[in-house]
Parts: sequence; C-alpha cells; structure tokens
Amino acid sequence: MGRWNSTSVPGFILMGLTDSAETQLVLSMLFLLIYLITVLGNVGMILIIHLDPQLHTPMYFFLTHLSFLDLSYSSVTTPKTLQNLLTSTKNISFMGCFTQMFFFIVFVAAECFLLSSMAYDRYVAICRPLHYPVIMSKRLCHALLTGSYVIGFVDSTMVTVFMNRLHFCNSNVIQHFFCDSSPILALSCSDTFEVEIIILIFAGFTLVLSFFTISGSYVSILYTILKINSTAGKQKAFSTCASHLLGVSIFYSSMIFTYLKPKTFYSLGRDQVASVFYTIVIPMLNPLIYSLRNKEVKKAVLRVL
Repeated sequence: MGRWNSTSVPGFILMGLTDSAETQLVLSMLFLLIYLITVLGNVGMILIIHLDPQLHTPMYFFLTHLSFLDLSYSSVTTPKTLQNLLTSTKNISFMGCFTQMFFFIVFVAAECFLLSSMAYDRYVAICRPLHYPVIMSKRLCHALLTGSYVIGFVDSTMVTVFMNRLHFCNSNVIQHFFCDSSPILALSCSDTFEVEIIILIFAGFTLVLSFFTISGSYVSILYTILKINSTAGKQKAFSTCASHLLGVSIFYSSMIFTYLKPKTFYSLGRDQVASVFYTIVIPMLNPLIYSLRNKEVKKAVLRVL
C-alpha cells in the first residue's frame, strides 16, 4: 500500500454530488441560479448600507461584513463545484485543495464570531439602550470585527497545517464536492487521532464559544422583553433581533451537525446535504432574511433607488 502526500502525487479528484449526467445538469443550473442570487443579494446589501447614511450604525456595519463573508465562502466552493458539474475535469491540485479548505475555514470561523458580535450588539440595544452609543463605539466595532478575522485565521492555519502532514494510501478520490476536512480525513492512512482532536478543539472552541455568547445575549434580551409592559413594545423589541435569530439558528444547526463529531460518524449522503445547505444555500438566504424582515432596509432600498 503506497503512502503519499502533497510532494508525491499531483492532486485529488473531487467526485462531486452524483454520477448521473442528467442530475449534474439540473444541479449545475440550480446552483448557478442560487450563486447568482447570492452574489446579487450580498453585493446589493453591501451597496445599500454603504450608500444610505441612515444605515451607518453598528448593526449594519456588522451586517455589511456578514454579507462579505457569505459572498466570500460561497465563492470559495461554488465556482469549482459548478466546474465539476459541467465538465469532466474533476481534478484539483493539493495546493488548490488545501487553499480552498484554508479560506473556507477562515471565512466560516470569522462568521461565527461576527454573528456573536451582532448578538452582543442587539443585547446592548435592547438591554442597555441609553448606553448604546457609548458602548457600541466605532473602536469596539472594529475590535470585534478584527478579532473575528484573527480567530478565523488562527483556526484555519492550525487545521490546515496538521491536515497537510497526513499521508494517504492508494486513493486520491475525495467523496465530496469540495475540499472539506472530514472527507480528506477519511482518505488518510495515517493515525488521524491527533488531527481530529485539533479540529475538534478549534471547531469546538469557535462554535461553542460563539454559540454561548449568542445564547447568553438572547437570554438577557428575552428577560428584558418579558419585563416590557406593552405588547407593541415587546413586538418592536423582538422584531429588531428576529432576523438575526433566524439566521443564527439555520447556520449553527448545520455547522454543529457537520463538524462536532469524529471521523467514524462521517456519512457521505447526510454530510453532503448539510454541506450544500451551509455552503450554497445559507449565503443566499441571509440577505433575503435580513432584507425581507427589516423595514429599515426596505426603506433604504427605496431611498437609494
């Protein structure tokens, strides 16, 4: 059984989602449509927030970068997926594969902490409204944003470095449509225990810490909302965070299902469906969720137009 790594074999082969030519054509058209909506929706959200001075607030500052991250990690995986679906060439070099994985983890980990920053912003707005302009200063907003990117970079660097040290036996066929950690680990003939622990530590730290930050913020928000006497006041307070709560629920449920488990629980069918959802569908849904459920964004669109 031959052992090889990035220095001895030219690359991997991405098997994709299906072998059926008809299904590949349908999926390529569907994914292309979703990707175009993703690009238009997120670029449109960024432009609207940039062009409308009334949206130059901490909440929309974070929302701008959420759109950027959604657009970025979708663009890391979707174009290559479309190429694999539309052509017979399914090869990807080692450098290309690990580069794709590196940037994907950077953007996804950064989004986790950006979502927790947005939850903290909503906590301050609802629970400490009189101190909101002082607490959510530009300095704090930029510090939270920088911290999100730094943590994403550290997470991704550690995981990619340890993954790159693995050896593989015979097969270089990845049973997936992009270079994710689980299907690459499944190919390795090295002892992957150490790498799995590293991934579990960093993925767990990212997901659990950001999830508990969001949960703590929303517990405080819920407690504050319940103390409001008027029904109209409760509805107004809840509406300011309903979009964010919906987006967080969809994002974290799919991410936790995919990453917080050992290699032995990897299932090709289930994991591919979850991966399609959070890499292709969620980046399209976020601008729709935050625009359709947000009166300020709707008014801003009319003002800009």
